[in-house]
Amino acid sequence: MTHIPVLRAGKPYTSLDVQEVPHVQTGEPLVKVSQANPGLIARDLNAAHANRRALDASGVSDLAAVTRRAGRLFAEADLPLGDRTQSPGDYVRQLSGTTGIPETLCRENMEKIRLVCTQIEEVLAGLTRELDLSVLDRGWGAENGRPLSYVCQTDALGAVLPSNSPGVHSLWIPAISLKVPLVLKPGREDPWTPYRIAQAFIAAGCPGEAFGIFPAGHAGANEILLRCGRSLLFGGGDTVAPWLHDPRVSIHGPGRSKVILGEDLAHRWEDFLDVILVSIAANGGRSCINASGVWTPAYGREIAEAIAHRLAGIEARPLSDPEARIAAFANPAAAAGISNIIDVHLNSGGAEDLTAGMRGCRLAELDGLTFLNPTLVWCDSPEHPLANTEYLFPYSSVVEVPQAEVVHRIGPSLVVTVLTEDEDLVGELLNSPHVDRLNAGPIPTNRISWDQPHEGNLFDHLYRQRAFQFARGA
Repeated sequence: MTHIPVLRAGKPYTSLDVQEVPHVQTGEPLVKVSQANPGLIARDLNAAHANRRALDASGVSDLAAVTRRAGRLFAEADLPLGDRTQSPGDYVRQLSGTTGIPETLCRENMEKIRLVCTQIEEVLAGLTRELDLSVLDRGWGAENGRPLSYVCQTDALGAVLPSNSPGVHSLWIPAISLKVPLVLKPGREDPWTPYRIAQAFIAAGCPGEAFGIFPAGHAGANEILLRCGRSLLFGGGDTVAPWLHDPRVSIHGPGRSKVILGEDLAHRWEDFLDVILVSIAANGGRSCINASGVWTPAYGREIAEAIAHRLAGIEARPLSDPEARIAAFANPAAAAGISNIIDVHLNSGGAEDLTAGMRGCRLAELDGLTFLNPTLVWCDSPEHPLANTEYLFPYSSVVEVPQAEVVHRIGPSLVVTVLTEDEDLVGELLNSPHVDRLNAGPIPTNRISWDQPHEGNLFDHLYRQRAFQFARGA
């Protein structure tokens, strides 16, 4: 059986504590993953400063070149995996096998990671607002004739990672070019992606000290969040709640992303149906940037029925099927629990599952796999519990809200796509602190421009500008 070791400053370490991760279809163990206890993590983080010095010895431009090479290797090369090698095809099958993500979506996410690596200069330009990155090499520089300096706020970037979509790993990749080592806790069902990315970087010439990968339980995750000066935390509401007010931790929790139609274009809703559908269902509906709500001032029922009809055509398929677009659940009980929660809220009144009469049961089984079929709910009020929530499958609600109220009622929204030519509505959304990323026009919520961060800014999280002056001529 394949074994994935702990990675300590780039070197594999086999632990006595091993967790087996089963195949989602057969239930048979597919991989053994060495576990790191909190003491091991704490001990290795004592060397964080020395690890950062090993990375700091290279210039930003050199590390960007390493990142470009790593992207190609990640997508194309056979790379070390414990005491074996892993081909790109192996990676796709193994990732699909433990996460339930269809192989076609695994490949699409693989390309997202390659793209971020190969376009790293554009990504860095967006993160740093086109800062001359030699400033990070020298420690200071000049802008508009004035001295400029930045100081890194941590010796390592920690990351407590999810298993819902491998594409999210692209968010921490720029840390290497920014000269900050990584301390990663993989998600239980996806130990593959962080390890493969690390091996691609090492093969591309990155110092091994830049990577610590520590599969662990909750105690290990807490150790990383407590000991790293800066961290990323991915998870649901309960997971992220204790860390919401800790400035050292960048939260990547529920997105509650939305599509909003303006009064001026609501009557043209059919023109935007494809944009809405992609926003809801792309990547199996598993991302925080998927739209979980459509808010409109009019034509709500018609819009909801049209979306429901389109979503009902997406059905469960074998994971190897090139047409598969939704993921199986690694934990069937979790799928049943989500479906039950939706039904409880539906039974309380004020909402209707419009997809229910157009497809089979929401909870579906196929070849030993458990799926949740896409679901579209019509809500008669934005106050209904199903009107502003999200789930780990293609789910969305449609609700009618007057345009004058919509900006004040949407609540925190990671991405908002607004379909309008009304500059006042766009301006209100631009001024709203609840909107993290705004797409003005028919741009799906899931379309990412990598030179513009969509959930926090990694550079601002890692670095702060400091006052700097020097005596001229001294």
